[in-house]
Amino acid sequence: MTDAKLQKVVILGGGTAGWMAATCLAKVYGESLSVTLVESAEIGTVGVGESTIPMINLFNAILGIDEADLVRETEATFKLGIEFVDWTRKGHSYLHPFGAYGVNMEGIGFHHYWLRLAVHEGAKDYGQFNMETLAIRSGRCGPTQTDLPQIKLNKAYQFDATLYAAFLRRYSEARGVRRVEGRVNDVHRNPETGDITSLILEDDRTIEGDLFIDCSGFAALLIGKTLGVPFQDWSQWLPCNRAVVAPCETAGPPTPYTRVTACEAGWQWRIPLQHRTGNGYVFCDGFAAEDEATQSLLSRLEGKAQAEPRVLRFTAGHRTRMWEKNVVSLGLASGFLEPLESTSIYLVQSALARLMALFPRGPVNAGVRSKFNDNMNAEYECVRDFLIAHYKLTERDDTPFWRMCRDMDIPDRLQMRLEAFKSDGVLLEFPQDLFKESSWFSVLMGQGLRPKTYHPLADAMPREEFLNRMGQLRKMIGQRASALPTHSQYISHLKGRQ
Repeated sequence: MTDAKLQKVVILGGGTAGWMAATCLAKVYGESLSVTLVESAEIGTVGVGESTIPMINLFNAILGIDEADLVRETEATFKLGIEFVDWTRKGHSYLHPFGAYGVNMEGIGFHHYWLRLAVHEGAKDYGQFNMETLAIRSGRCGPTQTDLPQIKLNKAYQFDATLYAAFLRRYSEARGVRRVEGRVNDVHRNPETGDITSLILEDDRTIEGDLFIDCSGFAALLIGKTLGVPFQDWSQWLPCNRAVVAPCETAGPPTPYTRVTACEAGWQWRIPLQHRTGNGYVFCDGFAAEDEATQSLLSRLEGKAQAEPRVLRFTAGHRTRMWEKNVVSLGLASGFLEPLESTSIYLVQSALARLMALFPRGPVNAGVRSKFNDNMNAEYECVRDFLIAHYKLTERDDTPFWRMCRDMDIPDRLQMRLEAFKSDGVLLEFPQDLFKESSWFSVLMGQGLRPKTYHPLADAMPREEFLNRMGQLRKMIGQRASALPTHSQYISHLKGRQ
């Protein structure tokens, strides 16, 4: 890249990551920036990332994407949280809902007040103070905004990732993004700076660019193969390295949540869409062979399989630098954290937001790259620790896999988080945390970690006033949840809206 103004961005790879990048650049910069996306229909995409988290609503809002259009175009259903089955022990389940519990009072987290209610009044169901939990239990969903600003419905989507990518492609091409069909045969670099200058396709076409975005999936053609950025391996904490996937026919109305069920050597996801149900078994090949895992998945499908099962191979971790020279990596090219908490699409979105904030006008400044890399690395580490907690805090000892997870050493910062919650009910937060207090509370409590005490301020309120306020809050949340339409009714309403 020369000292000239940055004019050409080349995205290598389509799929969700590539077309998210294209739509973002097209929306923000319009015709002032040339955007070319290179992909090959022969290579295909992974296309199994069907479950999202609420931050996708911000991405869609920036692009001006209407919720009804998304539901119609991508066979989407809604997601209010995740149900974890058999993780703590067999026969046990809990919810990780998206919204907060209650409302914070007197400057401390609501969970301290619930802990007071549990200790002194025998309360057991903290889900009564969470609208998403109540909506999940009754199969309901509806608009985000309510007449009570402090109590809104936090929801995301469960959609067909291939259809979502196609939806974004139409959006991008309508705004000037150029798609080039072809496979990369060679990559040319500036001999002095090491920056990439062009991609050479198999038919000898040359695609020149000033900034390149690597969305080439696990191949990591630019960030890994060409620039040689090392990969940070986290398999000592996240040992699952395979996933066998297979869609099946639907079995009844779609539920407004994703289900993940702990299995012999990993876990199985169930993601209900309008036209089918997505399924996958994420496992460690040290504890189950691929054919064994395939048969296990097929035996647990709720309907007839709609395609032949396929196996994906991966290693948990990330590139130590996701922005190297004039290449920014997104999606699987930058790293992989198993989809237990549906973070894959969010991490693409987060990287794009940081890229837009630091977008170079000319040659890339080393300090800009460093800030981007430091922030992304920290965010990946925070998500990593949240995932590890699900495995570490298990009581299961029925298979070698779960005994290994229960007994493994964990990162120091995660250990500090667990100890702080267990001793004082304190939920530590760090600047790059994606998952906030309510999420950690859901998972730690769901996995059986109970605090020995809670914040002393929670005892300051007189008992009668305390019980009255908690009762009114529980009633208000329950009434709001019960007023929602059913999940199926809400989807039908949106699909009928023009």
